[in-house]
Amino acid sequence: MRLVQTRVTDTNRRAILDALDDVDAEYAVVDEASELNTTLVQIPVPDGAEEPLLDYLTDAGLPDDAFTLVTDTTARREVNQQLAERFVEGPSGAFGISHPEIRERALDLQPNRPTYIALAALSAIVAVSGLLLDSAIVIVGAMVIAPFAGSSLSASVGAVIDDREMLVESVNSQLLGLGVGFLGALAVTFAVKQTSFVPSGIAITRSEQVGLFLTPNLLALTIALCAGAAGALALATDLPVSIAGVAIAAAIVPSVATAAIGVVWGDVLITLGAVVLLAMNIVFINLAAYVGLVGLGYRSSLVTDTWTDVGFSLRTGAYAVLVLLFVVVVVATSLATAQYIVFEHQVKQDVETVVATSQYDELELVSVQAEYNDVNVFDRAESVTVTVTQSSGTDYPFLAETLERRISQTTGHDVSVSVRFMEYQTANQETQASESDLHSSALRSGAGSLGAFGAFARPLSAR
Repeated sequence: MRLVQTRVTDTNRRAILDALDDVDAEYAVVDEASELNTTLVQIPVPDGAEEPLLDYLTDAGLPDDAFTLVTDTTARREVNQQLAERFVEGPSGAFGISHPEIRERALDLQPNRPTYIALAALSAIVAVSGLLLDSAIVIVGAMVIAPFAGSSLSASVGAVIDDREMLVESVNSQLLGLGVGFLGALAVTFAVKQTSFVPSGIAITRSEQVGLFLTPNLLALTIALCAGAAGALALATDLPVSIAGVAIAAAIVPSVATAAIGVVWGDVLITLGAVVLLAMNIVFINLAAYVGLVGLGYRSSLVTDTWTDVGFSLRTGAYAVLVLLFVVVVVATSLATAQYIVFEHQVKQDVETVVATSQYDELELVSVQAEYNDVNVFDRAESVTVTVTQSSGTDYPFLAETLERRISQTTGHDVSVSVRFMEYQTANQETQASESDLHSSALRSGAGSLGAFGAFARPLSAR
């Protein structure tokens, strides 16, 4: 609840009070000193209604420079709630907050420019360290300090509340943050490689953490959609946005770091896959946040107003270029993502079918990792890594060849398949009983000569 207090003169007092009566508003009138010929009108209004109400009173005769105060207040009963329907721009349901409030919340998420740049660079640097160390906990730390929640959500808020300046500023902030983060990650990756902290000949794609951010996939798309929707829900319902901010960073920061690693290691496919994944995440975070706000009842007149204002001007041309660029990115990202998802799904089906045959009964499938599908643009076979476990020492020399032949036939692409075997032992009661008998026999033998200590001393020293 806000309390609007405005000073009106005797000449426009009647017009202002009549305007308030026309909207059935409750208000209080406080006469000031007689020599001033002024009256202080106090109007309690719902949050978000103060600016539209003042505009309404200005149209009724209130001077633009009238002395006006707006303060937070509380009321013992509901007052002027009917004004929300007329003056509060926002969703019609019970879940949204007003346009001014959601705008203010989105802007509050963005730190000042120097802090934003510093945090973008630091988060990308920490992400590179986590990827090269193959440490998930370090990567999570990079997500926590990343500043991209505000810049990502502000674009959707600007589109919903028809704030073009906010929308353009959000796009600029996103591009700036990504550029600074990429340059920081690139510098650190280059320094680490040149100083041999990480061997230059290391197979970087074999790192588990790097492998998670090489390619767009259905789960990554799910993360981006959920992060955008959660951010919109948190903004519109006045809930903490911090958790959604971590999810947004999870979809952005590691991909930026992976792209930098790909550039330094000279691997075009790593860079391409990470860039496509990054573009997919950014596009769908913004789309999910916008759709989420619309789903909560917010309605945007941005498209209608832009169409109405169409004319041959520099501003119109700039908007047209931005819209066209966004559409191109959405289409290209969607096609690339759909292509890879289909490729990955087919690869996993083929691997599961082969491993499920009777000749591979002793194998258990652990994971299937498919490299980004470049449609042979770089004339390079797609890489597929299959991890299986086995409890015996049986060799399967033709498994990789069998998988490679089947995947090539079903997908229509040249592939290079690598199979990694992980062996394990299973303890059973018979094995445990035999070991127990052997252990007891050794104790009895040792007790007759050197004692129990002597019986254990020789096997330990032999190792």
